[in-house]
Amino acid sequence: MTAVHESFMTTEEFEELARAADRIAEGVRLEFIDGQLGAKAMPDGDHGRIMQWLIRTFMMFRPELFLTPEQGLRVDRYRKGRARPDGALAAADAFVGQGEWADPGPVLLVVEVTSDDQGTDRRDQQEKPLAYADTGIPVYLLIDRDSCEVTIHSEPHGSRYERILTVPFGATVRLPKPVDVELNTEPLKDWVR
Repeated sequence: MTAVHESFMTTEEFEELARAADRIAEGVRLEFIDGQLGAKAMPDGDHGRIMQWLIRTFMMFRPELFLTPEQGLRVDRYRKGRARPDGALAAADAFVGQGEWADPGPVLLVVEVTSDDQGTDRRDQQEKPLAYADTGIPVYLLIDRDSCEVTIHSEPHGSRYERILTVPFGATVRLPKPVDVELNTEPLKDWVR
């Protein structure tokens, strides 16, 4: 017997709620993954510094691409979910003319950096890999500041990534194609909690 997962709200209702939250509650960023509503924690200074480092790294090695922070993406099966990754790597003009929730088709990589919020961390480690794989995003980069590890998910197949590589901060690792960038993760040691 197959369980049917029913959402308590539609995608349209979520988008309306997210717009209202943006207007009335400063710093609240909502996501809707696998029919579940989640609030994303606001980034701290170390989180912001990690994103700066990644943006600079991609600009040096892949100048035709840009790591866009906080771009909302339509994710999940049938694109009914809404995620706001910490960064989405795509061609510089990939999101031009799109609204708050963009087509994920041109995205080569999404990145999430863990926060102090347990719910956000759980989504980053369990729910988002499934949603991003199901969407067909080639690479998901998770920077886990609690375990001091970088996890690279690649080769999406259905709702899972076929390859998962975890290395400690300080290791040098190559992000697989189509990203094809080598990351020396040594600087991450300075930006942990």
